[in-house]
Amino acid sequence: MKTLNVTILQFPGTNCEYDTVYAFKRLGHHTEIVWHKEESIPADTDLVVVPGGFSYGDYLRSGSIARFSPVMKAVTAYANQGGYVLGICNGFQILTEAGLLPGALKRNTHLHFISKIQHLVVVNTDNAFLNQWTPGEVLRVPVAHADGNYFIDEAGLAELEQHGQILLRYSDAEGTPTALNGSVEQIAGICNRARNVFGLMPHPERAMESILGSDDGVRMLQGFATAKGTPSA
Repeated sequence: MKTLNVTILQFPGTNCEYDTVYAFKRLGHHTEIVWHKEESIPADTDLVVVPGGFSYGDYLRSGSIARFSPVMKAVTAYANQGGYVLGICNGFQILTEAGLLPGALKRNTHLHFISKIQHLVVVNTDNAFLNQWTPGEVLRVPVAHADGNYFIDEAGLAELEQHGQILLRYSDAEGTPTALNGSVEQIAGICNRARNVFGLMPHPERAMESILGSDDGVRMLQGFATAKGTPSA
C-alpha cells in the first residue's frame, strides 16, 4: 500500500478538516490543509479531499459560494487531468455546484437535519474509492446533513446507471435500499464517468474507530492507496 499526499481544502465554515486529517494520518498518509484563497495545490498531491461543514454558512445554497473560491480553479484543473478528488458531505455539494459531479443536493424532504449512523449498501466497486469492498456489502457510516437530498433528472439518472457511477445507496441492515432524505433512488454517493471524482453525503472520516460505532471508513479511504495507475475517461 503506497503512502499518499492528501490535500484537504478549508473554507470559512468547514468543520471536518481535522477529522479528515486524523483519518488519513491514521492510515499512514501525509496531509496538508490548503486555505480556500490559495490559487494552487501542492504539486505532489495524490488526492484532494473537499471535507464537510457549512462553507460560507451554506448561504444561498450549500456549496454555491465555495465553488467560486480561488482554490477550486486549481482543483478543477487537477480533476480534469485525472487527479483523484473526494467530496464528503458539504464537499459533495461543492463538487456538484462546481460541475465536477452531476446532479444537485437539496433540502431533505422532511426539512430536518439528520445526524445518525446509517446503513449503506455498496453498489459499484470498480473504482479507486471502494475497491476494498464488494457489491452488496452493507456498511455503517455516520450521516449529518440538512441538504443531502440528491437530485438528478431521468436522463442523468439513466447515464449514472449505464456507466456504473452510482456507488452507494442508503439501506437497511440487510442492504435493501431505504429512503432517508428523499434522494433519487436512495443515492448516497456517486462518481464521475472518468471515475476519478467521488462524492458522498455520509462521513467515512468519522467511521475510523470501532469503539466510536464503526470503522468501516478505514476500508473506504484505504482504496485510494491501493488503486492502480491514473484513472482514464
